[in-house]
Amino acid sequence: MKLWSIIGNSQKLDGGAMFGNAPRALWARWAPPDEHNRIDLACRALLATPINGKTVLFETGIGAFFEPNLRQRYGVVESEHVLLQSLAQAGFLHQDIDVVVLSHLHFDHAGGLLAPWAQGQGPRLLFPNATFLVGARHWQRARAPHPRDRASFIPELPGLLEASGRLEIVEGAHARALGQAVRFSYSDGHTPGLMLAEIVGADTDNDGMAHGGVAFCADLIPGRFWVHVPITMGYDRNPELLIDEKRAFLEDALARDVRLFFTHDTDCALAQVTRDEKGRFGTAQEVAELRAQPLAQ
Repeated sequence: MKLWSIIGNSQKLDGGAMFGNAPRALWARWAPPDEHNRIDLACRALLATPINGKTVLFETGIGAFFEPNLRQRYGVVESEHVLLQSLAQAGFLHQDIDVVVLSHLHFDHAGGLLAPWAQGQGPRLLFPNATFLVGARHWQRARAPHPRDRASFIPELPGLLEASGRLEIVEGAHARALGQAVRFSYSDGHTPGLMLAEIVGADTDNDGMAHGGVAFCADLIPGRFWVHVPITMGYDRNPELLIDEKRAFLEDALARDVRLFFTHDTDCALAQVTRDEKGRFGTAQEVAELRAQPLAQ
C-alpha cells in the first residue's frame, strides 16, 4: 500500500474561531494571523492504494463549488479545483477513485466532491466510479442540521449522494467497501457522528490489537497545534466532550504507534504522537508531504 497527501483548495479563517478560548497571544505564535485576523489553513486529503484492492480517497477538502461572493466570504483562496490538479500530479484522475471516505459533510471536508462553480449550473457530483462512505449518525445530522451548524453543510449534497446509487452508510467499525483494512471510530465533540478512519497497520500485539497504522484525524485534531488537549475550535459543538474524546484518541494512538494525518495543518501531513514527562501530548517525526510512501514507513 502507498500513501499520498493530496492538497486541495486552501482557506483563510478567523484565528480566534479556529482556536476557541485560547488567547491570541498563544495561538498567534503557532499560526500568525493576517491583518484581518485570519490564519492559513490547508484542506488536505489522503490517497491510499490498494486498500482491499481499491484506490481510496479520504475526504476531498473544500473544493471550488462556491460562487465568487461566497468563496470570498469563506476565505477560499483559489478559484480552480486544486484537489483535481493535485490528484493529477500524483498520477490519478477523480474517475480512478473507487471509494471516498467522508469523516463528515461540512463543506470544507466534502465540497471537493462537487465540480467547480460555473454560471448557470447547479451543483454536480464528481468521482463517478466511487462509493461514498458516510457515518450513520452524521448522515442524519447532515439531512437535518441544527441551526448552529446549518451553514456548514451543502444543502444539495445529501440528495446528490443518494441519487448516485453509490452511497454506503457506515454504522460500525467497518464498511462493506473496505472490509477489515480500515477501522472506524466515532466522535461527537465537533459534530455528531464524526467518523474517524484508521488504515490498519500490519502488526498486532498479543491482544490482537493492530499497531502502526495511520489515522485520519479530521476535525477532532485539525493539525499539530490542536494535539494540545485543551485546545478546541469555536466551531466545536461540545468542546468539553471533544477534549475527553481527543485525550482517549491520543492515548490509544500513542499506545499502538498509530500516526496522525492532519487535514488543516499547512506544514505537516503526518506525525507520530509523543507525551512528555508532564503528560502533555505533542508530535514528532513530522512529514510535510507524502508521495507514494509505503504504509510501513
